[in-house]
Amino acid sequence: MSNLLQTSSPLLWGDKRFHTWNYEMREHMDTKVFKVMLDAGFTCPNRDGSIAKGGCTFCSARGSGDFAGSRRDDLVTQFNNVRDRQHLKWPYAKYIGYFQAYTNTYAPVEELREYYEVILQQPGVVGLSIATRPDCLPDDVVEYLAELNQRTYLWIEMGLQTIHDSTSELINRAHDTQCYIDAVQKLRRHGIRVCTHIIHGLPQETHEMMLDTVSAVANMDVQGIKIHLLHLMRKTPMVKQYEAGLLRFLEQDEYVKLIADSLELLPPEMIVHRLTGDAPRDLLIGPLWSLKKWEVLNAIDDELLARDTWQGKYWRKS
Repeated sequence: MSNLLQTSSPLLWGDKRFHTWNYEMREHMDTKVFKVMLDAGFTCPNRDGSIAKGGCTFCSARGSGDFAGSRRDDLVTQFNNVRDRQHLKWPYAKYIGYFQAYTNTYAPVEELREYYEVILQQPGVVGLSIATRPDCLPDDVVEYLAELNQRTYLWIEMGLQTIHDSTSELINRAHDTQCYIDAVQKLRRHGIRVCTHIIHGLPQETHEMMLDTVSAVANMDVQGIKIHLLHLMRKTPMVKQYEAGLLRFLEQDEYVKLIADSLELLPPEMIVHRLTGDAPRDLLIGPLWSLKKWEVLNAIDDELLARDTWQGKYWRKS
């Protein structure tokens, strides 16, 4: 049985028609909070051969940490450098240490403890966000994460990308959807917040397939979502898929409408951490319009207003 949540007047989070990360942080922390992006020197099990080789076909040489600190520097130096750059824009903010590059639970728990604790000790840090894969959460690591969750504001960010296993095989995710569902349940038994990453524009996926993924995430026990626009970057395996005709770039207007469709399906309490994505200009092959990030975000706001719609307007709870 499904229940349709449909309200006649718009839900608003500040001046937005979706539940933004910024709104949640100001409500929860009573101040601006930004993530300090870190590269702790991890690798990934589908790069090193333990489950696969080559990595996800869309992933850059920096393991999706292209804007993180340099792994040539120790974590405290990275933290200070990235924090200081962002302080130019937000001088009075607090910070969440974001272990972003590669798979950040892919190490013995003693090593993880060393990395996470040193960032928690930095002045102004109010929490951690840890990016990982669903197949890299052994019991001892989850027990440590549960301990951290009692001591600080913790998010585990996991890449799902798509619920369609045929696409997952095509992009070399090296895990299936059930693996992801099991990992969410494992974390939620300890009350740990989960942010699910999905990508719109993956090879051979239709509009309906992408919305199927959104609907599935809407009915998982996850507390946040990041929706990424697929970027094709130089020197990634996906370049060969693009040259073989397996991939087309979404147009800006098409993506904006897709995001509005997606937000309508999400529960109102789900925090939207991101609605598009970034890629370094010198690595980006396409879509080039994605470089105009604020233009895209403003277009999403305009589309929601023009439709008189909002996050959760057509959310169906299974």
